[in-house]
Amino acid sequence: MKKDTRKYGISSKRGRQPTNLDPFKPEEALKEPSLCTTCKTVYQQQRWSLDQEEYRKLENDPKTNWITCPACQKIAAGYPEGIVTLSGSYLWKHEEEIQQILKNEEHKALEKNPFERVIRKIRDDDKLVIETTDKKLAEHLGRVLHKAHRGKLDISWAGDPDLCRVSWERML
Repeated sequence: MKKDTRKYGISSKRGRQPTNLDPFKPEEALKEPSLCTTCKTVYQQQRWSLDQEEYRKLENDPKTNWITCPACQKIAAGYPEGIVTLSGSYLWKHEEEIQQILKNEEHKALEKNPFERVIRKIRDDDKLVIETTDKKLAEHLGRVLHKAHRGKLDISWAGDPDLCRVSWERML
């Protein structure tokens, strides 16, 4: 039996639909090296990183291209790809601990991928709404909170544009 070796990726050639519909992702390759003016991320060798030493080396180089990275563009435009809604009386009794868990997970995600960020946290009546620049970060925050504090977790991957909605609730 012969193994199927066809490639399926994010390209739109041969009539396939692109799987990444991020409107902030540049269509053309960026000039290298590039530095984000807002968050100090570095784009080199077709990768983004939060390397402060490399940033310091490149910031005075005349060949450096200054841009605003896609994550900073999303934050400026208020364009969330993930929305996490936390609610319930348990949330407010353990707010400090829950906020710390979320903050720690945000920092871990940022180290792995500089585009996984929290846009803003909004307290809406008895709910806490967290908007993220990445769908998977929203799902991850919900799962980590559920693992640490149980409660009811609901994750939905629907909408136009594609959006991850995470709802976590726990009563006392």
